[in-house]
Amino acid sequence: MLTFSLTLIRHGETQYNRDKLLQGQGVDTPLSETGVLQAEAAGQYLKDMAYSKVFVSNLQRAVQTAEIILRSNTQCPDMELTLEPLLRERGFGVAEGRHKEDLKNMANAAGQSCRDYTPPGGETLEQVKQRFKKFLKVLFKQMLEDHNPSDPDTGPAATSATLLCPSANNGANDGLQGVAIHVLAVSHGAYIRVATRHLVEDLKCSLPAGLKVSQLFCPCPNTGISRFIFTVSRSESGLALTDALCVFTNRKEHLENLTAAQ
Repeated sequence: MLTFSLTLIRHGETQYNRDKLLQGQGVDTPLSETGVLQAEAAGQYLKDMAYSKVFVSNLQRAVQTAEIILRSNTQCPDMELTLEPLLRERGFGVAEGRHKEDLKNMANAAGQSCRDYTPPGGETLEQVKQRFKKFLKVLFKQMLEDHNPSDPDTGPAATSATLLCPSANNGANDGLQGVAIHVLAVSHGAYIRVATRHLVEDLKCSLPAGLKVSQLFCPCPNTGISRFIFTVSRSESGLALTDALCVFTNRKEHLENLTAAQ
């Protein structure tokens, strides 16, 4: 068995985010000035994390965020990014580039809730979930190939009992006691929301005590940070997830000083 952490981050703000316009996959914009500051703040918050792999959506707002985060890293500043299209934002079809209110109006006209509505040419939530499930397979396979669980120099010493005792300090190392292998993934807001729901509802991730469902599935802020701990193994039928823990979701304490200064 192999245990590792996945720290999942949304990209920094773009001008489209500020103007409440849908970007999806077809609108590929860079970070705004605020977005750059947010990414720098996230980089400082996570600067002492030693990542063995960094996966990034191949849209430029995610790539730029990952590059800025690693620039501040004291352990692996030269880590090569693995561009992963499976981490791209949900496709919003004809609604891309339009105001979010237009999407609500389109959903109302179709008699559906905005969250469940799929604009013409867009991805359904189920399609996004399938993309994330494919990413998990890629992730688990890569980790097992890169780290031999039977090797004491690469296999972590963490146990399930250790994982169920997240750190109480709420810092960047929260939940990582005994976990030696760490992965960073930079993605997008709608995608992260679907991913979190799949991990919790379908894969039955253990949850930290006191966490409210409203906190769990609320929209992820720009550079919001979520963390999960996975234990995976090989079986006769392929790769198996044997343990999963949600440590926290949508954390934004690294943005407090930035918000106060604005």
